[in-house]
Amino acid sequence: MSTASLISNTPEEPVPVTVNGETIPAEAIATEAQNHTADRPEKAWIAAAEALVIREALLQKARAIDLTPQPVKDGSGRSEPEDDALIRQLLEAKISVPEPDEASSRRYFEKNRKRFRSPDLFEASHILLQADKRDALAYMRARKEAEALIAALKDKPDQFGRMARDRSDCPSASEGGRLGQISNGQTTPLFEAAISNMTPGEISSGPVETPYGFHIIRLDHIAEGVVPDFETARPLVEEFLRDASWRRAVSQFISLVIGEARVTGVALKGASSPLVQ
Repeated sequence: MSTASLISNTPEEPVPVTVNGETIPAEAIATEAQNHTADRPEKAWIAAAEALVIREALLQKARAIDLTPQPVKDGSGRSEPEDDALIRQLLEAKISVPEPDEASSRRYFEKNRKRFRSPDLFEASHILLQADKRDALAYMRARKEAEALIAALKDKPDQFGRMARDRSDCPSASEGGRLGQISNGQTTPLFEAAISNMTPGEISSGPVETPYGFHIIRLDHIAEGVVPDFETARPLVEEFLRDASWRRAVSQFISLVIGEARVTGVALKGASSPLVQ
């Protein structure tokens, strides 16, 4: 894990942040700090200074071995910034990782089978009563109406589709409220939590509140996820192991580069960096 701290002669005279004599402007650090979340501004500043020190050290290393930037283009045709290209080329030139073999891949798969389980699929229907919390009266009325509809459905659950067509504020009303197959992450967290605790055929016992208003939910079917066999999962396993090896190698290489550099203004140990991400 990397730690960094500001070094200063006095609180009023901080030591400039430099890498092998090359100064990183305070303005650049302040701009970079906006990309780092922290509970205190000084922590964000330190994280930004650390990231820019690592970046500068890598760029200096790339130039020292006479690399010429060869930017690549992304899927939208946008060209890679030259400094990013230099760092990428440096890492490609200096780092190589072994390909995962079958034995290590199989061991990882057996220890992490749940990671490769396909997601559960839910078939659900709902009736949406739109409501805006800023209108307290309308919000209360929507809740009361949702409760009344749920009470009616307890006696006549077969009327769910008709009620959805007559009253739901969702486009799915024309389909009797049917949403089709949905998986985790496709709905709001509160809606997802509700259906994950229901059994097929069940109608929610109370209105489910989300930012859209109040939902009356019926869970129609669950298709539980399954764990594939090793050969099916093997490409994903190998990709994970390859990526993990690459991250470790990059971290070790950054530590080596930083260890060789003369850095002032920041006490930097290790190589925990956004670059490794």
